[in-house]
Amino acid sequence: MYKVEYKPIKLKDVKEESNKNLFNVISFFAGGGGSSLGYRMAGGKVLAINEFVESAQDTYRANWEDTKIYPSDIREIKGEDILRDLNLKRGELDILDGSPPCASFSMAGNREKDWGKEKKYSNKTQKTDDLFYEFSRLIKEIQPKTFIAENVKGLLIGQAKDLFGSDQLSMFGEHKETIYHTLTNIGYRVSYRVLNAKNFGVPQSRERLIIVGVRDDIQKRFKFPKPTSYIYNLKESFKDLENTKEELKESNIEAYAIYQESKKLQEGEQSEKYFSLIKSDRNKPAGTLTQTAGCISAASIIHWEDRKFTVKEAKRIMSFPDDYKLEGKYRDKIERLGRAVPPLLMRAVAKQLYNLILKEQ
Repeated sequence: MYKVEYKPIKLKDVKEESNKNLFNVISFFAGGGGSSLGYRMAGGKVLAINEFVESAQDTYRANWEDTKIYPSDIREIKGEDILRDLNLKRGELDILDGSPPCASFSMAGNREKDWGKEKKYSNKTQKTDDLFYEFSRLIKEIQPKTFIAENVKGLLIGQAKDLFGSDQLSMFGEHKETIYHTLTNIGYRVSYRVLNAKNFGVPQSRERLIIVGVRDDIQKRFKFPKPTSYIYNLKESFKDLENTKEELKESNIEAYAIYQESKKLQEGEQSEKYFSLIKSDRNKPAGTLTQTAGCISAASIIHWEDRKFTVKEAKRIMSFPDDYKLEGKYRDKIERLGRAVPPLLMRAVAKQLYNLILKEQ
């Protein structure tokens, strides 16, 4: 692979790309705006978003004050109301995007033991394992030309894969009542694949399930984007970053036992005592940044200098613009980033979808 110099992302550049207005998007479960950034980077215009958590709404609003926000639980939202508000006809929207909360399917959680239970999500609680079906309902009501859904790869593993389903028919030539079946049954050809963000310009190894649907009346096929030619490591991604004393102080590992364990580890080594504690190797991409990486005592990926990553560094790890505004304290900011979709990953998918499907529609 030939070396490509890492280029920091600036918000003004994202806004310039978005002004091309190549396609339009409505995003559900938008969080602090990770997937939205990806669509804007690809030249898209985000017409409106839905986000349930107030702190995420605050972050989104701080960067995109003109974007309409639907703050309700998705169960309370009707497609016809959105179409009326945005002066759209059914079938006109280019992309309906959604990242339904996935705690019940995450490899790091209790998985099927938590199905049907309410889970804590930021400062709210919500049952999450039916949200894909609510997302499907809105696709049916709005009938976008395409949709993109993002989730954890755990949805394809263990008992969860029976809930997700596949393009394989049963012995009776039928689909089970699964997420895949529901999406195809409302009139879409569905493709899905686990993509690793590190293969699309993100200095982080983060595997995500990407699901793309193309409406049946559009006679074109979607193919997932190919990996880029170069994988960035942390050293080159951080090379021009300067942290203040205050930023370094807030990134300290407060739990003494975890700090002591960190000092024993070599770069790239995983702790045997604290299973999720991994000291990052500066010559490789980061491991997966989680929403708990900013907690006082939670073990997670850490800097090779035996501390947590600063917010500046976490932005680079997630491929967010350096000047993207994040609301709240250190822990809140890291949570917003850890829950986000890496923008450069979504940009790659959106550009592919535009070029193959939407460009001539």
